[in-house]
Amino acid sequence: MNLDDAGRSPAARIGVFGGTFDPPHLGHLVTAVNVAHELDLDRVLMVVANEPWQKVGERGISSAAIRLAMVRAATAADDVVEASDLELVRGGPSYSVDTLEHLAGLDPAGERFLVVGSDAASGLDTWERADELSGLATIVVVERPGSTTRVPEGFEVVHVEVPRLEVSSTDLRERVRTGRPLRHLVPDGVVSLIREHGLYGG
Repeated sequence: MNLDDAGRSPAARIGVFGGTFDPPHLGHLVTAVNVAHELDLDRVLMVVANEPWQKVGERGISSAAIRLAMVRAATAADDVVEASDLELVRGGPSYSVDTLEHLAGLDPAGERFLVVGSDAASGLDTWERADELSGLATIVVVERPGSTTRVPEGFEVVHVEVPRLEVSSTDLRERVRTGRPLRHLVPDGVVSLIREHGLYGG
């Protein structure tokens, strides 16, 4: 999704699913489509972080342009889930509150739903301008079957259960490094980009 397209549907119900997506995988897509279904969303934006402030310094991160290309490839055939370059266009560190604020300005009558995993939800109070998040979006905590995440006080959230898939970007990078298969874990278009750019030491 380009910056100018963000508010093309007035009063839309938009999911905002941010991440590094290095690489995006089927777990991300299953999460997005299940949240869209459960909450009757018009679209879910997979917002590619320009500079993921929580991960800077932990490891080498693929360029934002390549990660955006992978998310576009992953979502190309989906009519609800789409890639978003909002944080790349804005530049600098990527804070969800800034993205939500921007979307609210484009569509003041719309509803926004910030999609977060259980680990992120437990640390919401450490996020940039955390006290403003609830006023900009409904916070959606993605849960695995049989679990309920404890969220810091002061946040109103809804919980959405999604299937448990034992797949992670960390494991996928290691799979590439060691020559193990990615098939059925990562969309084919993403696999092609990983090979084309020689990502993850493959």
